[in-house]
Amino acid sequence: MVPHPVHARPGFVEAGSLPPMDVPEIDVDELAERREAGEVVLDVRTPGEYEEAHVPGVLFIPMDELVERLDEGPADGPLPVICATGSRSAQVTQYLRNQGIDAMNVAGGTMAWIDAGFPVETGEAPA
Repeated sequence: MVPHPVHARPGFVEAGSLPPMDVPEIDVDELAERREAGEVVLDVRTPGEYEEAHVPGVLFIPMDELVERLDEGPADGPLPVICATGSRSAQVTQYLRNQGIDAMNVAGGTMAWIDAGFPVETGEAPA
């Protein structure tokens, strides 16, 4: 079996191969409040997922590019992390917290954001 590209990167492992870490989570209502307060939100989905619909104003760094682009994120402060449903972002949150970043997973991800009726944008990811 060929590992998923993310699993071949340092810091990322297959689900279940490490003991679970207590990954802090917020819901989409809290995410909306944090965005209003100016917090950066990290979207770690694929470019195709991002183009279909994303939370307005997110910092888009696909999960498989995160290790190389870690310095593009905020240097301090809390960092909500979002994916489609909350699974990949939980893994990224754990990785970021291990790097000393105050990250938290967005429970339910972009799907929960859309289901709650919050605004979305569409279109290509910034180059």
